[in-house]
Amino acid sequence: MAKIVLLVLDSFGIGAMADCSEVKPEDSGAHTYRHIRETAALHISTMYTLGLNQLVDGKGEPRGAYGKAALAHYGADTFMGHQELVGSIPRKPNKRLMKDVHLTVAQAIEQAGYRVRQPWADRPVLLVNEAAVVADNIESEVGNIINVTADLTRMPFPEVVALGKVVRSVVDVSRVIALGGPYTSIDHILSVVKENEPNQWGVDSPRANVYGEGYCVRHMGHGVTVERQFPYIAEQHGIRVHRIGKTADVLYGTGPAQSIVETRSVLSTLEEMYHREQSDAAFLVTVQETDLAGHKEDPAWYASLLNETDRWLAAFIPEMGAEDVLIVTADHGNDPTIGHSRHTREYTPILITGPKVSRTSIGTRPTMADIGATLSDFFGLPPTEAGSSFLADVFKITYA
Repeated sequence: MAKIVLLVLDSFGIGAMADCSEVKPEDSGAHTYRHIRETAALHISTMYTLGLNQLVDGKGEPRGAYGKAALAHYGADTFMGHQELVGSIPRKPNKRLMKDVHLTVAQAIEQAGYRVRQPWADRPVLLVNEAAVVADNIESEVGNIINVTADLTRMPFPEVVALGKVVRSVVDVSRVIALGGPYTSIDHILSVVKENEPNQWGVDSPRANVYGEGYCVRHMGHGVTVERQFPYIAEQHGIRVHRIGKTADVLYGTGPAQSIVETRSVLSTLEEMYHREQSDAAFLVTVQETDLAGHKEDPAWYASLLNETDRWLAAFIPEMGAEDVLIVTADHGNDPTIGHSRHTREYTPILITGPKVSRTSIGTRPTMADIGATLSDFFGLPPTEAGSSFLADVFKITYA
């Protein structure tokens, strides 16, 4: 029996990527870890000894394997970062409003066999089978996401996902989100369609009554094939995949999933499920509050969350089974001192420990997808869509 834990410290970057001057010049001076360390009370001796100090300062004697990864996806995005972590390299998206693509989308939907109409002549909003609305996402950056919002009493969620895939096939925005709930109505969904920014028309999701009991959602990234990501591959081969925290929202899977935000609850749930599991299993876990602290530009809060996680790691690592592995990493940066509240394009740490993990450096990986490839390799599964496994460089034995 072997277990592997992927613990993602959301936004814990370790220095601006070399391409920031071209891709995100506003992030050129970013270093989430170092700037928190310089401005707040940070006590993370466990992560230091796992290799964080060696990565950043070239000091210490790491007790496990360590390295860092570049972001292969464009920008610095939580959803895209998590897709990359499990073995995809999302393509560079473009910003599109429905006003620019609604005719193309409507044609594709009709060709797929759906009935589609435009309820308002002056609004680029589509109504499909009198059950789902295709429109701009008005909670994200303009042109970033298109939503398919459905009344699940009229259109079952698998059909909403199928409709979302049709939309996804003809647009190159960052995400298409299929979502819905059973305690709303299509009339109510239509009643809360509004213009948020000029020419940005969409459903006001919080007022649409889709959230809550029975809510379903599926995110579809640009250039992402979930069938070739680690969670899908693992579940197809009988490996249980637990998703805890943000991973329950942004990674596809059919196994146990718990969407939790509070750090203490995320870590306690992981520990409980880890000890309860009696078969080969993977745990994909995200500590999300660190990202919230970055958005709030609050180094003290960020430091307190890292301190709490480090204390948990100190207690958890000695409890790991003889065959088990823990990987601590991140999905991008979010430097709370940089002068803006958005994600920062930074390298991410890779800290690997376990009874059979060698003390070694795995260098700078060209993509975080190397982690997903390693997760598959750990269980002897088919390779992921992208990434190169570092299993042979790190583990004293393999588990295939």
